[in-house]
Amino acid sequence: MYGALPGDQAGPLGRPAPWRRRPAIQRAGRLHGGGVRGHLRLGRKGLAIGIDIGGTKVAAGVVDAEGRILSEARRSTPGTDPRAVEQVIVELVEELGRGHRIWSVGIGAAGWMDLAGGTVLFSPHLAWRNEPLRENLQRLLRRPVLLTNDADAAAWAEWRFGAGQGEDRLVCITLGTGIGGAMVMGGRVERGRFGVAGEFGHQIIMPGGHRCECGNRGCWEQYASGNALGREARLLARANSPVAQDLLAAVGGRPEAITGAIVTELALAGDRASRELIEEVGEWLGLGLANLAAALDPGMFVIGGGLCSAGDLLVQPARKAFSRNLTGRGFRPEAAIELAALGPNAGLIGAADLSRVSSRVRS
Repeated sequence: MYGALPGDQAGPLGRPAPWRRRPAIQRAGRLHGGGVRGHLRLGRKGLAIGIDIGGTKVAAGVVDAEGRILSEARRSTPGTDPRAVEQVIVELVEELGRGHRIWSVGIGAAGWMDLAGGTVLFSPHLAWRNEPLRENLQRLLRRPVLLTNDADAAAWAEWRFGAGQGEDRLVCITLGTGIGGAMVMGGRVERGRFGVAGEFGHQIIMPGGHRCECGNRGCWEQYASGNALGREARLLARANSPVAQDLLAAVGGRPEAITGAIVTELALAGDRASRELIEEVGEWLGLGLANLAAALDPGMFVIGGGLCSAGDLLVQPARKAFSRNLTGRGFRPEAAIELAALGPNAGLIGAADLSRVSSRVRS
């Protein structure tokens, strides 16, 4: 669990607190708000800054209690030097804070955080290795700082303001270069015993299959990600298949230039081969979701990330494969599968909101 700051009160990232009740939220005939949301202090007013740190850019925004972004700023990620990244964060907070009274700051970044939420154990994009980031930033910013994984932040945002509103057992899947994930269960981000839950992309779905960067073979992200889509399209093009002619034409006859984004664009324009490739990825997606449903039994899966621009071309085959592979199918309720609603701003919004509702911020 994330530890509270001195004098603070743990909340959605720690032990649920008996905060004041909010009106119940109704979704699809299910009443959830009187339970979980009813005792979260989600109505806290005030503004927070959310910061989403990626490999190439640092995006920041002032977010209100309704999840609206009031102002934004961006910087390029300054290499991998931890001190340089901290300085960029300070600059963004100072810039955005000039016109607003800021309660707290939330930082979302790819990587593993310790359970106390103070240290980045490892980040794939930056040189953070056992980095005490929260302590450093609180000293520099003189405000409460919350540190969270970017997928956890995005899942929280979708639960609070997006496609997952009203669902108290939510699993969020992000489809991009690989597959990321996070869970909001009972009004809190579920991070597991050691703080590294949500690595759904590395469930082995095809023993002995494609080699994964994690070192294993057959991981789910090797079959249901943007990278997987691009790889399969390149294989089809290199085989000089007649059905791949439009794909080859789109990249000037160079199969190595085909990416998942190009395949998605062609599929949306009606290219049959590209649509078939996305359908295959959707079927792998549905199979992996059925495995997660057997283990976690969520009420909803929210699917986000760049690959989701394919929309129903991806989600419809995923839903069919999910129903076909679900254990106990026909004798149990099925989780809904929905596209994320907040787009690339979900991590920023979620980090800001978590920082607001997780701590008692003194005015």
